[in-house]
Amino acid sequence: MQDVQNQVAIVTGGGSGMGQIIAKRLADRGAKVAIFDVNEDGMATTATHSATIKAYRCDISQSEGVNAAVAQVIADLGPVDLLVHAAALMPSHKLVDETHEGMERLFQINYFGTVYMVRAVLDGMMERNSGRIIAFGSIAGEVPVPHMGAYCATKAAVNTYMEVLENELRNTNIHTHLVCPPAVNTPLIDQTLATDSPGSIIESKEAGRLADPEKIIDAIEKGVAKNKGTIYPGEAWFLMLWHTLFPKLWWKVVLKFED
Repeated sequence: MQDVQNQVAIVTGGGSGMGQIIAKRLADRGAKVAIFDVNEDGMATTATHSATIKAYRCDISQSEGVNAAVAQVIADLGPVDLLVHAAALMPSHKLVDETHEGMERLFQINYFGTVYMVRAVLDGMMERNSGRIIAFGSIAGEVPVPHMGAYCATKAAVNTYMEVLENELRNTNIHTHLVCPPAVNTPLIDQTLATDSPGSIIESKEAGRLADPEKIIDAIEKGVAKNKGTIYPGEAWFLMLWHTLFPKLWWKVVLKFED
């Protein structure tokens, strides 16, 4: 994401957390940045960082709203060169306590929100045979934990979607990147802690072991520079290997935090 001078970028979740940090970095490097969020106060704070950051209220769970917002960005700033999709929800509940309505809402935002955003920019990129899409999945989509079954399922869907998309676009000049971060110390983690959080995340928060968002974004930028299709920043690569090679040990350890 270094060479973005005069490029048009959309960053979802731009009102807080890693979306906010990425929007500021892109603006500092000369991009024209549109931020999407429902957090209008947070977006206003982000926009004060630079005159080249413009805020658009957008509920990514609604396809018509997404299409309208992207069309407005194109009218205001020009064709979209870069999409960074970071918006998501992350409440925690045991699967036996999940309501159908809650799980549907989570899929509508985390999975379908990803699909709506990607499709809203992809046609234009394909017409120009140029563009870059960076979408946040999660290591939770590959390495599940108790109390987060619904969230893990939504991110597994995102991870699969982006892996297939990468390979379907392999012979084009449209680059896609799936980011699978570990638990990061952002407002998103507070949604988990405010609900029925896994004990492992509570312990990580109390011990100060949650990942630093600035360092995670540094790692993402390095992965993008190397054109990696899937990026495992921080400890995510280790967690993925652990669960893949020793799944019984993984569950034995994480379940100990629930005792």
